[in-house]
Amino acid sequence: MNIPAALKYTKDHEWIKLEGNIATIGITDFAQGELGDIVYVEIETVGKNLEAEAVFGTVEAVKTVSDLFLPVSGTINEVNPALSANPELVNSDPYGEGWMIKMTVSNPADVDGLLDAEGYKTLIG
Repeated sequence: MNIPAALKYTKDHEWIKLEGNIATIGITDFAQGELGDIVYVEIETVGKNLEAEAVFGTVEAVKTVSDLFLPVSGTINEVNPALSANPELVNSDPYGEGWMIKMTVSNPADVDGLLDAEGYKTLIG
């Protein structure tokens, strides 16, 4: 299982990569594996200012629909445009081409409260 050390993670299986106050967010390799084949990603929160742990979208797999939770507070700037045509990118490359959103983080220090790679490994067993 791929759990990049440079990222931070949530207990809800989202990952975040922070560059300055801009964050890239997606779901983890573990999450996409549990969901199975992803067929649709719906994110209609671009331009919205949301609090940490708010639902920012949904991901639909063959067997289920799952909410996506925001790891930190801020404003969603962009949805990955490739996902509308190729939602399977989340399965094949969850930490690269399968990212979900980019956002401006209200307080970048909030990322420090998330799990590191070792903490996430412990969480998923």
